[in-house]
Amino acid sequence: MTKIRQWQMIRLKDDFQMVEAEMPEIHANEALVKVSGCGVCHTDLSFWNEGVKTKRDLPLTLGHEISGIVLSGPDFLVGRSVIIPAVLPCGNCELCNKGRSNICQNQKMPGNDFHGGFASHIVVPSQYLCPVPDVVLSNYRLEELAVIADAISTPYQVIRKSELDKDDFAICIGVGGVGIYGALMAKIMGAKVLAIDINDSKLEQAKMGGVDAVLNSAGLDIKDLKSRVRDIAVSLEAPRYGWKIFEFSGTTMGQELAFNLITFSSTMSVVGFTMSKLEIRLSNLMAFDAKLIGTWGCRPELYPEVLELISSGSLKIRDYIQLFPMSRINEVFHNTLAHKYSKRTILVPDFESIT
Repeated sequence: MTKIRQWQMIRLKDDFQMVEAEMPEIHANEALVKVSGCGVCHTDLSFWNEGVKTKRDLPLTLGHEISGIVLSGPDFLVGRSVIIPAVLPCGNCELCNKGRSNICQNQKMPGNDFHGGFASHIVVPSQYLCPVPDVVLSNYRLEELAVIADAISTPYQVIRKSELDKDDFAICIGVGGVGIYGALMAKIMGAKVLAIDINDSKLEQAKMGGVDAVLNSAGLDIKDLKSRVRDIAVSLEAPRYGWKIFEFSGTTMGQELAFNLITFSSTMSVVGFTMSKLEIRLSNLMAFDAKLIGTWGCRPELYPEVLELISSGSLKIRDYIQLFPMSRINEVFHNTLAHKYSKRTILVPDFESIT
């Protein structure tokens, strides 16, 4: 293939269109990667359907959850299977030097700052590309591992930031694409885990994955939900205080519930994104001596730790993903928007079959 083929967002809410571009020359500190798979994230939906503005003007190729094979770039990477971090920092600024590279203000994000992974190839900064160990590739196809770039690494970072300890009570609100991995990793870390969602099939997946309890929140008000969560905590012999609350749903109801579950010494972690605004009483944080933290992506330095969880067999990911040909991108985006999928979707390039 002598050209890059891409499914581009042309206008808000319009169908993606396939376009061709010349295969570019790469410069120092860059790599050309042949895309193996690219996951569909809620952030992509926000760009495409909700009007969240991208850094680069349209038309733009979205997609930031990417795995692939390096075709050209630094010698030690050529031919390697890699994960492209969703956040690519500069590596040498005030925030990077303080261990906060995920919020580097010079960062580049595929599908936001430059053309992303819904494509045959992508040119990216090479510094933080994460090689995939052979032991992982012996158990997974490279396209299946695309979810590491965001859906797995993002909850991993926030679990680390929350200071989750063994036997803590972890409440995971929203156990779809990102949340299911957050719940599974909280369990791997030794917590007693409650998964909350409005979708029974997602809750069943979480239960089969090993979480300790599930709760369908559909039709319940905040008061009822708080009561049921307290009862579940008692039944699990979980701690009364210091709850670790993870809001993965990115919904108004989910965020309201998460904030209302804060108790003494709690930590609430905001992972899901919504444009909606909430009316909350921040003084609860003072009264409960609690913490409210956010997270943005994942520091590339943590990706090898995520791969180690998969390599060791502790974290199994295949049951929570589904693959579609990239040519079905418009169908997949509409179905994802309509909540028709219970698993994380990965698009696999199939440009050769539609030429």
